[in-house]
Amino acid sequence: MKWLAAIGRPVIGLLAAIGRVTLFAMQTVHALVRAPFYLREFGITLLNIGWLSLPVVGLTAVFTGGALALQIYAGGARFNAEAVVPQIVAIGMVRELGPVLVGLMIAARVTSSIAAEIATMKVTEQIDALVTLSTHPMQYLTVPRVLAATLVVPILVAVGDVIGIFGGYAVATGTLGFNSAAYIRNTVDFLELRDVVSSLAKGGVFGFVAATMGCYYGMNSGRGAQGVGRATKGSVEAAAVLILAANFVLTGVFFSI
Repeated sequence: MKWLAAIGRPVIGLLAAIGRVTLFAMQTVHALVRAPFYLREFGITLLNIGWLSLPVVGLTAVFTGGALALQIYAGGARFNAEAVVPQIVAIGMVRELGPVLVGLMIAARVTSSIAAEIATMKVTEQIDALVTLSTHPMQYLTVPRVLAATLVVPILVAVGDVIGIFGGYAVATGTLGFNSAAYIRNTVDFLELRDVVSSLAKGGVFGFVAATMGCYYGMNSGRGAQGVGRATKGSVEAAAVLILAANFVLTGVFFSI
């Protein structure tokens, strides 16, 4: 039975980890509607996640949009379908690449930062000090970060979508010989409200996932510098995987036939 135990042990460990994360997420959602609410922490986190993430989101989106236009043009040339560049760039950025890339950038930048900050607070016993001062750590640390990420990431996704489409527009009109007015008209006519709604909804889910993973791993980090490092690494890995999994599920929900 050793081989069965060798298989069962990691499976049980995985299920237990999923259960702990699920319970933490449920507790976070419950805490969102419970007083007190720390407005100052929320405002600081909103600034850090939203405004300070704009440069990396903008650069990622514009280069992705430009590269996407080049790839679609090169691929479409094999079938005499170069004219579809505006439509495919628009739908590719809004439906998939925009939300996913912004989500992964937030996971890399914000999730790691949240996990490292909270893990360091745990190592230096600042979280214990909050409890001593009758301040619930989840209300003070988790709720402002999760709420800020859930609200601001859809805005970052919208900005990333626009900049990504502009990157494709700049390459198509400046290098590939597309007419500027025709490119914009084809982009606007091809996009549907469902595409935009799905993009923003994905942004909200991705922001919740990214912030929750950062808080969870930070709260449950080990002691010492090694514990902080493991918490930071684990939070980014978990956030990235869950964002891609959530993207698959949400795409099926919004665009299933």
